[in-house]
Amino acid sequence: MLTYQLKKTPGVPLYEALYRCIRGDILSGVLKANEKLPSKRALATNLKVSKITVETAYYQLLSEGYIRSEEKVGYFVEPVPRAVQATAGVAPQKTPVKNEDSLLDLTANGPVHFPFSVWSKLQREVVLDLGERLLMPLHNQGLPELRQAIATHLGQFRGMQVDPEHILIGAGTDFLYNLLIQLLGREKRYGVEEPGYGKIRKIYAAAGADCVNVPMDALGVDPKCLQNAQVLHISPAHHFPTGLVTPLSRRQELLAWAAQAPDRYIIEDDYDSEFRFSAHPLPTMQSLDGGHRVIYMNTFSKTLAPSIRISYMVLPGELMAIFREKLGFYSCTVPSFQQYTLARFIERGHFEKHINRMRKFYRSRRNQVLDALLAAPFANRLTVLEEDAGLHFLLKADTKMTDKELTEWCEQAGFRVQALSEFYHGDVPASAKQQLVINYSGLSDKDVETLKQKLRDNKPSLQGEAL
Repeated sequence: MLTYQLKKTPGVPLYEALYRCIRGDILSGVLKANEKLPSKRALATNLKVSKITVETAYYQLLSEGYIRSEEKVGYFVEPVPRAVQATAGVAPQKTPVKNEDSLLDLTANGPVHFPFSVWSKLQREVVLDLGERLLMPLHNQGLPELRQAIATHLGQFRGMQVDPEHILIGAGTDFLYNLLIQLLGREKRYGVEEPGYGKIRKIYAAAGADCVNVPMDALGVDPKCLQNAQVLHISPAHHFPTGLVTPLSRRQELLAWAAQAPDRYIIEDDYDSEFRFSAHPLPTMQSLDGGHRVIYMNTFSKTLAPSIRISYMVLPGELMAIFREKLGFYSCTVPSFQQYTLARFIERGHFEKHINRMRKFYRSRRNQVLDALLAAPFANRLTVLEEDAGLHFLLKADTKMTDKELTEWCEQAGFRVQALSEFYHGDVPASAKQQLVINYSGLSDKDVETLKQKLRDNKPSLQGEAL
C-alpha cells in the first residue's frame, strides 16, 4: 500500500501533494510500469484523506499520461521513457558561476520611479470608457489619439512641427529599425557611430544590411568619413557612450551631406534628450531639416520604463507614402490598451510632470554619484567628462593599467563598469583609453551609500598599482 506523509502547505491542496508524491515515485522507478495502484477508497483510508482527494490526484495523473484506467479493473502505471526516468529526482548539474550578487552594477540604466497610481487610474478609465472598442483592430501606424498626443508633445518641448499622419508607432526601437531597413533597402550602406551602441550594429547585420563604422571627432560624426555611407544613424542630442552633444554647426554639415544625393537619409535617435539638466537641448535635426532627409526616432523606454515597449518614428512625407505602399500590410505591434493609456497620460499633462520630476531626481542622483567619486581617496586621479545631459557620464582615470586591468580593479573594489574602449569595433585611439562609462539612473539611495563605502574602504591593487 502506498504511504505518504501529506503535509498541509499554504497554496498547495492535498490532492496536489498526493499527485506530486505518486508522480515522483513513477518517475524515479519506485512504481514500475504496469504496476497496479491501490483503489481510490483503499488509498483514501490508508492516508486518512477523503476519497475526493485521491480521485482528483488520480485524474491529474491520468490526464498527464502517468497512469491509465482499465474499466472495472483499476489504475495502472504507464511506462515512462528512460530519458525521463534517468533524470527524475536528480538535481540538475549547475554550472559554476562567479558570485556577482554583491557587485554594484554601473553598466546599465533602469527605472527607479514609475507613476503607478496615475497609470493604473488611467488604465481603469480606459477599460470603463472604451470597453469592447479595445478589442477592435488598430490603424497600422498606431492609435490616432496617441500619434496626435506625441505630435503635440514634440511641438511643445522639441520645437518640431510634426504631422500625426507621419508618425509610426511600434513595440520598441528594435522593431522600428527593422522596418526602416526594409523601407530604405538592405542594399544601402548604413553608417553607425564609432564608438557606439553595439546592438544597432547587430540589428543591421541580422537584417542583412551593410554596416560601416563612422569615426567621431570632438564635434560628433566626421562628415569627411561618410563617403561610403548612404544612411547615417546618429544620436546627436547625447551620444552613447561618449556623452557628446553634436553642436549646431556640425548638425548643419551633416544635413548638407544628406542633401547632396537623393538616396541619403539621417536616422536621428533622440533616445534620452528629455534629460538635459542645465541649458535647453539644441533643436532636433528633424526641425532643422529643409530637405526632408531626417527620420526622427524616440522611445518611452528611458522616460517611463523599458517594459512599456512603446517607441515611435517620424517619417518624411515621401517615405511615409512608400511605407504605406510597400509595408502597409504590417499591423501595429503595440496593444491598444497601452496606447490609449499613454495617450491620456500625455494629453493630461502627466508625462510632462513625470519628466520634470525625473529630471530633478536624476540631477540629484548624478550629483550624489559625482560627490562619492570626488570623496574617494584617489579622487585626484579621476576626471569626470560630461555634457550635463543624459543618464551616464565618462570617468577618466590617471593610471598605467590597461582598460581590462582597470575594469578588473573596479570589480575587486565591488562594482561592475565598462570601459569606453569596449564600445569600439575597430582600433581604439589612445585618447579613449582609461575611460569608464558610468551609468547611474538605476541606482537606489542604498546603492549610492554602498558606492561611497566601497570607494572609501576598498583599496585593492593590481600589479602593484592602486588608484
